[in-house]
Amino acid sequence: MTISGVLAQSTVSDLDRAESWYTTVLGSSPTDRPMDGLIEWQFAEQFGLQVESEPDRSGRSTVVLVESDLDDFVRRLDSAGVPHPEIVDATTVRFLQLEDPDGNRVVFVS
Repeated sequence: MTISGVLAQSTVSDLDRAESWYTTVLGSSPTDRPMDGLIEWQFAEQFGLQVESEPDRSGRSTVVLVESDLDDFVRRLDSAGVPHPEIVDATTVRFLQLEDPDGNRVVFVS
């Protein structure tokens, strides 16, 4: 088996509200709408994030994204008015854990 890509997925209860939040946090609108109830951000070929409307499962996802400059990312969040905790300096990485409006974890590491 050869895996050539990955699409992380977050399940949400209100797709319009989620789209607004993810667009603000990610700094861009979705790049694709492959079907009703699903929006997608493609970060590179075969690498992205899907946000799907699935109210019965919403709020149970965790997505981890690698960010090259967490300090700059935090400044952008501050400028956009997105509340967030402090960056955590762990043993080998730094990370910032956010929650979307449904309570899904969206973790940025560097």
